[in-house]
Amino acid sequence: MEFTIEFYETSAGRFPVHEFLDELKKSNPYDFAAVLAGLAKLRNREYHKPPLSKAIGDDLFELRHVGKLNTRVLYFFTKGQRIILVRGIRKKTRVLLAQDRQVALERKSDWLTRNLT
Repeated sequence: MEFTIEFYETSAGRFPVHEFLDELKKSNPYDFAAVLAGLAKLRNREYHKPPLSKAIGDDLFELRHVGKLNTRVLYFFTKGQRIILVRGIRKKTRVLLAQDRQVALERKSDWLTRNLT
């Protein structure tokens, strides 16, 4: 059974990861295509492991694409074989900043509060 991939939506109706991917498509179509291919692979549970995907704690995971700038999409799993994308990041270093992880955790908590209560 495949997973479905969904974008986190803010209470104001924005989709931050979708916006991130739109910008990535304009700035670097090659990396955009690689990230989309990675997201397609995530639908298949056999790809939920390194080097494509890695657990980062607190039930958060990252989809990784290494290039001139490293691209990551942070996400979590929820009931019903769903993957919720909560944060998109591009940076030169391989280290995930605590600030980026915190944003992902806050969005995860917001999504769970608004969708599972």
